[in-house]
Formats: sequence, structure tokens, C-alpha cells
Amino acid sequence: MSHKYVYLFSEGNKDMRELLGGKGANLAEMTLAGMPVPQGFTVSTEACTKYYDDGKVIVPEIENEIKEYLAKMEEICGKKFGDPKNPLLVSVRSGSRASMPGMMDTILNLGLNDVVVEGLAAFTGNARFAYDSYRRFVQMYSDVVMEMSKSEFEKLIDAMKEKKGVKMDTELDADDLKELVGQFKALYKGKMGSDFPTEPFDQLMGAVKAVFRSWDNPRANVYRRMNDIPYSWGTAVNVQAMVFGNSGDNSGTGVAFTRDPATGEKKLFGEYLINAQGEDVVAGIRTPSQISHLHDQMPAVYDEFAAIATRLENHYKDMQDMEFTIENGKLYMLQTRNGKRTAAAALQIAVDLVDEGMITEEEAVLRVDPKQLDALLHPQFDAKALKAAKPIGKALAASPGAACGKVVFTAEAAKEWHDKGEKVVLVRLETSPEDIEGMAVAQGILTVRGGMTSHAAVVARGMGTCCVSGCGEITINEEEKHFELGGQNFHEGDYISLDGTTGAIYGEAVPTVEAAISGNFDRFMGWADSYRTLKVRTNADNPKDAAQAVKYGAEGIGLCRTEHMFFEGERIKAIREMIVSKTAEGRATALAKILPYQQGDFEEMYRVLEGRPMTIRFLDPPLHEFVPTKEEDIKELADELKITVTELKNVIAGLHEFNPMMGHRGCRLAVTYPEIAAMQTTAVINAALTVNKEHPEYNIIPEIMIPLVGEIKELKFVKDIVTSTANKLIADAGIEMEYHVGTMIEIPRAALTADEIATEADFFSFGTNDLTQMTFGFSRDDAGKFLDSYYENKIYESDPFARLDQHGVGKLVEMATKLGRSARSDLKVGICGEHGGDPSSVEFCHKIGLNYVSCSPFRVPIARLAAAQAALNNK
Repeated sequence: MSHKYVYLFSEGNKDMRELLGGKGANLAEMTLAGMPVPQGFTVSTEACTKYYDDGKVIVPEIENEIKEYLAKMEEICGKKFGDPKNPLLVSVRSGSRASMPGMMDTILNLGLNDVVVEGLAAFTGNARFAYDSYRRFVQMYSDVVMEMSKSEFEKLIDAMKEKKGVKMDTELDADDLKELVGQFKALYKGKMGSDFPTEPFDQLMGAVKAVFRSWDNPRANVYRRMNDIPYSWGTAVNVQAMVFGNSGDNSGTGVAFTRDPATGEKKLFGEYLINAQGEDVVAGIRTPSQISHLHDQMPAVYDEFAAIATRLENHYKDMQDMEFTIENGKLYMLQTRNGKRTAAAALQIAVDLVDEGMITEEEAVLRVDPKQLDALLHPQFDAKALKAAKPIGKALAASPGAACGKVVFTAEAAKEWHDKGEKVVLVRLETSPEDIEGMAVAQGILTVRGGMTSHAAVVARGMGTCCVSGCGEITINEEEKHFELGGQNFHEGDYISLDGTTGAIYGEAVPTVEAAISGNFDRFMGWADSYRTLKVRTNADNPKDAAQAVKYGAEGIGLCRTEHMFFEGERIKAIREMIVSKTAEGRATALAKILPYQQGDFEEMYRVLEGRPMTIRFLDPPLHEFVPTKEEDIKELADELKITVTELKNVIAGLHEFNPMMGHRGCRLAVTYPEIAAMQTTAVINAALTVNKEHPEYNIIPEIMIPLVGEIKELKFVKDIVTSTANKLIADAGIEMEYHVGTMIEIPRAALTADEIATEADFFSFGTNDLTQMTFGFSRDDAGKFLDSYYENKIYESDPFARLDQHGVGKLVEMATKLGRSARSDLKVGICGEHGGDPSSVEFCHKIGLNYVSCSPFRVPIARLAAAQAALNNK
């Protein structure tokens, strides 16, 4: 029997998500439950994978199967594709197994041509509706399948409205729309050099191909990279009988959620438009009505919809996002999926579902995407500054949070300004999926059009980015880069502020403050902590960051980078004095000036940590990072150090390295200048002795980490300096105190010889940033310039510096852990690179049995939740 690639909705169920995609599986599930779903079939994700494997062609075997299922669909619907007497029209939609709102393409009203449209007009007795559907189809097909620009069609519609002296599309009559169809087809022929396709089956195959193709479009690739969705999954295609929300005043279309996606409140939340088709609500070209208003307009339809919404939520045990159409007073369900929601709503819904007895605490912990927690920790407006600020406008509070930044009008500008270190707010007429990269770097998003379910709103909520949408009072000129609101004119680079919780817009920079965490957060994180086995520490170099991380639940510091303590005023002078000293005595004198600062910082951090562990990494960067580069700074320093400018320039030239990443840094500095390691050991040990004396209950056990080791003798050499210095200090103090000396594994050779290195190390911490650089032979600072080509050519799916490369770098981490523990069974192992806050990397660390991960303070809750999910998923 040949392989099956096509399934009727009645042949699937919700567990066939991998094959039918999320949308197909849910349509099948609703069909099984007897809900009013327009029938059709799903072309599976395997067909999409095969399309790419076969060089982007649909083989005859699959095409014939689509024909066969189209015939079955005609039988179910009692209509015929391409038959003017009783026409079957279809919608063609994508649906991958992970929800990717707005990333891929949809085509409605497929199957229309000049003959069928006349038949449809006669069949329905409504010529205006028939030609409205036809002009929409020509426009969508040209855009999605043939990749023509939508705006050219919009210009023709605007010209027609102007000619007729009307404001709304709905005011154009059948003749106007018929004339528009002619203009659209002429535009198509002029651009494409051929007539618009009239054969319905050709149209269908063109659309199926376009959906497969959209899996690989730039915006879908960016979205997948941001959300860890593998390219190999492919997308399914859903071919569904059309129902028409644009067939008159007792028809309409809408999108609704079973709970409020911004707050989590348990009530129907959504919008609909009368006499409209699906895309109208989301595109935000007209302003929709609240779903509650449907109760007054069509009470029976509203009651049926509310009952179905409750059934769906109870069935999926999660908040649902549903699309529906009303055709001549009859309700149809077009899709349901677990709804995208803000972080605050995600916690509220998870906690409420547990309290309602719908799900367990374990299920609740698995429901919330760890990356979403980031949004809860983001700034809110300073209350005092907010009181003084006057809003210049108000629109829909589409995604909560506070945003303040400089106005930009395009996604490209947002990226450019962001790369220069500027904070930006993206202002658009309406966003489209092409804007995804600009939306990702913006502090906030403001749109002129669009409701609470528009592209901007849904995507911003998923990203945790502040968004205010549908501000119709704005007059915008995107080409000339300015907009007007509240009597003020704003140009690119002017400051504005947005409040995504109230929808207020401010024509000035309103300062922000740190977020306040709600009760739901602590309760939810308590559940998460009860399941996880992996400890979570933070990377922090000062008391302020350490305190912040402890507040977010960090169980210690996994990486304190001591060089970050050297860059302030007097400290940097002493470091520079050490660098230019020609003798060990001179260096020791300079280091003695730094000692009290370093010791003071460590004492302060030990107090903040209240007995939690802290791993202190000794000096790591090459010395050239501490010397000045500008002529006037060099002269000033030479005067201070009482040497000539030439002498100082010679020192600076001597420090120049062709590849500082692989140069004189890390433990190599301590091998050349043992006095550096001696000073730092003195600072750590004395700080611990002092704070232990103040607070014996803390029982601080210092953890000293030697960076960049590649050879056991190298580690032993530096460790001997540490132990001789530490043992003397502890003996002199007359107090017993334990301390540990470990190393950072960030050079492949260290990973390969980890069994030897473990004989001299009390612990390992993987510096996965450097280990990734060394393993790939990439510089983290420069790789961004060429990695885009790697994504485009499918060589890499994600940035190896953002998501741990489990296949290569991960193999080194796993091997080094096993080797290390074979030599020392009680070896404590963690990671302290940026990967410590990436959920997929945290799961990997759990699987291979590490003791802890360490990440930046704001990512601590993300790592805590990811570690809990890893424990639950890998029971």
C-alpha cells in the first residue's frame, strides 16, 4: 500500500499533532466532538518534508491523493469544486505542530473564476457578496502564491472608494467590486506576464505549494529560531470548505479567547466584525466590536458559541483561542488552539486551573513557557514620573509592560538603532509578519490599526513586549517618517513612552522602575522548585546584582568575574601601575593598592548571600583591556605613572595580541605574574574570614576558580600559589575554615583530559561561552556578521552562543563530566556561560547530571522553571 499523505478531518484526532499540525489535529478533534466545523482535509507535515526533499516539487502520487480527497470532500459538503451551479469554495491554511501565529500564509475563497463567480451570485442571490469574495481571492492569491505586493491592490481599492466618494470597503456595490476584479486581474497580468489562473485545481495546487514554501520564508525562519522550533518538522496544509462571514448583515467573523489573554481573567474575550472575512479582524483594517456585543446582536449564536467555548476549554484543559464565522445566522468553528498569553496571564491561568481542579500542580508547571517569565521581571513606569506625565493619546492595551524609546518606523530601522545601543519604539500603520525582527528588538510597539487579536497584539504578547494597538487618532506618514498625535508631530528619533497595561501613549520619555512580582509568581515558583533537582545560581560581580538574583531565587553565585571590579577610578590606576611595572616588587606594590577594594567587594557580597556559595573566578581578560588607547589618555597616564609617553606606548605595543582570545589571559597571567593570584587569594580568604567572624552561622566556604586551564600542570602551578597563600592566612587567623579550588573548563583540551584535571580540582564549571568559541573556532563578537548566511542556508538552525550546541559542545561537556567524576566521584559540576538561562540548554544540563546552572540575575526564574520542567519531562 502506498504511503498516506492526506487525511479527512474525520480521520484524525488531537494526538496526531506531529502529522496533521496543531490546526489539523484540533479541527479533527472538534469534528469528532460533533462541533459545527466546515469539513475538509489535511495534507500532512510528511508531504511538506517530501516537497523539500524532492527539490520543491509536489510529486504526482501526492497530487493524485489530493484529487481523491477533494472528491470525498465534495461528497461530504454536497457541493462541487469549480461547478457554477453549486460551487464549493475552499480556504487553504498552514498549520505546523507548534503555533506560529501570523508566520505563514492563508488563502480564502479559492475555486473562483469568471464563470463560478456568476454562478455564486445567482446561487446566493447576492452579487455584491460574490464579487467581494472574488476580489479578495485574486488579491490573496497574488500576494501569497505569486508574491506580489498587497499594497498595489490596496491602492486600487482606495482609488475606487475615492471615485465613489465612500469611506468603507463595505460601501462599494457589486458593480464597483466587479470593476475592481477586472483591475486586479489586469494588474496581475502586467506584473506576471500571464493571465490569472482560472482552473480551480491548478489554483489549489498553487496554494498548497505556497503554504509549503511559507515554512521556509524569512519571517518563519526567524520565528523558529526565536522559539526553538526545528526546521525538520514541516507544516501541514488544511483545505477547508469556505463559510462566508461577508454574505450580509447576519453574517460575520471573529476571534475569541476563553479567558483574557492579557490578565488571565476567566471571561470570554474577543472581537468580531459583521459582514467581513477572517483576515479583516486580524489585519485591523476595520475596528471590530467586543464579543459581548454579539449577545445583543445575535443572542442564539452568542449562546451557542459561549457553550462551545466552555466545552473546548474543559476538553483541552487550557485557555483556547478560537476563530469562528457566522454565515446567514449559523455559527461555524474554524479553529481552536491553546491561546498565546502574557506572562502575568499565563501564571494567573495556571494557578486558576489548579484551583478549579482542572489540572495538577505538575501540569501547571509544565504549562508556562520559561522564557515568558522574563516579561514579568521587566520594568514598569516610575509611579511619580507617570503622575507628572500627560497622555497624548490612548488606544488598546494589547500587551502589558512599560516601554520608553526613540521612534522608528520600520523593522530595519529598529534593528539598526538597536545595534547602536539605542532603545526604540516601533510605530507602524499595522505590523505584518515581515516585521518580526524589528518587533523582537523594540522596547514597545504602537500601531494605528488593529485590535486585541491583530498580528501586533498576538506576537507582542508571545514575546513579552509592550504593545499599544489600534490608535486611530494617529496620522502617520511612514515614507517620510513622522506621525501626528494629540497635536504633536513626532519624527524618527523622538522619544515616546507606551503603557501596555492601560493603553496610554506619552509624547516624552517616562522613566521606568523595576517590576514588582505578584503573589501568583511566588506560589507558582514554589511548585516549580519542589520538582527540580538542578540548583540555580547567578552570574554576578557586585553586591547589587547579587541581591537582585537572591530576590529572584538564586541559590548562590556560580560566577563572580573579578576583573569587573577593577574598572573604576582608583582601581584602574593601580592595575595600570602593575602592568607597567618591570619588577615583581613593583607589581606587588601596585596590587597592594587594589587589595582592600577587592576584599571589600567580596565581604559585601558574602553578606548579601547570607551563607549561599560563591564561585570567584580569578583574573581572566588579557591585560591590554586595561590600558588606554586614546592619545590624550595615554599622555595623562604617563604623567601619573611618572614615565615618558614613549615608554608607555612601548608597554601598550608589547601587550598587543593578534588573537587575544587565545593569548595571554586566564591562568596564563598567573603563571607569568604569580603575585596576581596571591593578591586575589588574600582578598577572597580575608573577606570570608571577616564575614564568618561576624556571622558564624553563614559558614562560608570560599570557592576559587582558576580560568582557562588546558593542562593539569598549569592548574597545579596556580593552585599551589592559592593554597600556600590561603593556608598561611587561615593559620594566622587561628580559625578553621574550609575552602575549595576548582577550575573553569572552557578549552577543549581541558574537557578531553578532565580525568587528569579532576585530580587537582574540587569542582568544574563549564564556561560554555568560551568553550563554544574554541570548539567552533568562532569569535563570539564577530560571528554575528556571518551567521545569518548559515541560517539562510540551513547549516545552523540556531545561534550556538544563545542555545548550547548539544551535538558538539554538549558532547564535550558530557564527556568531561563523566571523566572528571571517574577520577573524583564527589566532583561538583555546573555551567556558568550564557547558556545557563536558556531552557533547552538547562534541560540538557539536567539530563547529563550537572549539579547546577548559573545565569544572569534576570534569567534565574527562567532557569528555575526550565529545571523543574526538565525534571518532570525526564522522570
